[in-house]
Amino acid sequence: MAIDKVQTLGILDNAVTTSKIVNGAITSAKLAAGAGGTSWQSVQTSSFTAVASNGYPCNTTSAAFTVTLPSSASVGDAIAIVDYAGSFNTNNITLTSSAKIEGGTLDKVLSTNREGVTITFVDTTQGWVATSGVNEGSQSLEPLPYLTDFLVIAGGGAGGRSNPGWGGAGGAGGYRNSFNSETSGGGGSSESSLTFNSGITYTVTVGAGGTKGVVSAGSAGTNGANSSISGSDITDIISIGGGRGSDNQSSGGVSGGSGGGGGQSQSGASGTSNQGFAGGNGDSGAGGGGGGASEVGSNGVAGPPRVGGDGGDGLASAITGSSVTRGGGGGGVGNATGGSAGAGGGGVGASNTGAGGDGTANTGGGGGSSGETYGSGSNGGSGVVILRMPTANYSGTTSGSPTVSQSGTDTILVYNSSGSYTG
Repeated sequence: MAIDKVQTLGILDNAVTTSKIVNGAITSAKLAAGAGGTSWQSVQTSSFTAVASNGYPCNTTSAAFTVTLPSSASVGDAIAIVDYAGSFNTNNITLTSSAKIEGGTLDKVLSTNREGVTITFVDTTQGWVATSGVNEGSQSLEPLPYLTDFLVIAGGGAGGRSNPGWGGAGGAGGYRNSFNSETSGGGGSSESSLTFNSGITYTVTVGAGGTKGVVSAGSAGTNGANSSISGSDITDIISIGGGRGSDNQSSGGVSGGSGGGGGQSQSGASGTSNQGFAGGNGDSGAGGGGGGASEVGSNGVAGPPRVGGDGGDGLASAITGSSVTRGGGGGGVGNATGGSAGAGGGGVGASNTGAGGDGTANTGGGGGSSGETYGSGSNGGSGVVILRMPTANYSGTTSGSPTVSQSGTDTILVYNSSGSYTG
């Protein structure tokens, strides 16, 4: 009788040997995912394009480099990368891909010494994701750090009241800048950009302007408040509040980001290195101008005529996409003529019995000093903090309602009051 069907009730373990498998009958496509194992390659020391199913020992002892993931990937494709020499923390591996990585379009980095990770392509929505790892940091695929420029200006100092005698003007708030090689205040050079990381919250503090003193209350004016950027992974950027101007003929100006102007026959105060200049000296019947970000406040002139010292000018920056001058010192009072306001938000100095001008808000401008019988000084202008970063890295997570704009490939955040940004 012909047998038209063979039923296999069971095959003993090890009964099917290699000799019983027809050459080529089992292809890699027929193997279960991962059954084919990882084909380890030679040690890599420079940028390369990875191939699915391969493992790569990467030696970054000499330099960081980039691994480009396959441009055409199938679900289940896997690639292994391991830190060959324990140097990923010093010189990172950057992973880049035309497909998504962990659901996003940004590059990722491997940044932990002796880290090893397997990344697998799961679909077009999430792209490549980490499916196993050893010695990884807070996560296997770390976000790529990015450079962020800043302009940090503190609050300007109050302008002095003039009773008795003649008061000096307020100095501008300290001025620190990293953008496009623009200088910082006080003759300082441009600073290094900050490196921001995803998930870190950076606190932004915008300093208030100094408040004016009032003769009837027996109060003196105050310095401006500091402005700053702080975060757990950066060295804090702190700009010092502007020094208040002298209140009368018996006291000098007060030091600050830029120094306050001296009162009648008194010296102007010093500024802070790499943030602002000193205030000008006072003279008989004339107060000294407040220091500015770019120059010293002018001395008062006894005359005749008695003329208050001009405020020191501020500095221009194009960090917002257009040039804006900030950080001007206040003008000193003069019996005949008040000193001019320093360019960049300084307040004008009064003549005789008039009121000194307040510093302009969000410029860090110093207040101008007031006339002999006016009764009070003037307020300094509040500061400002500006951040500029690549739009591709901008997270969109902020507090404090900064003004957000774009210039070219960058996003700019202008904080006129305190807040935060989360990378």
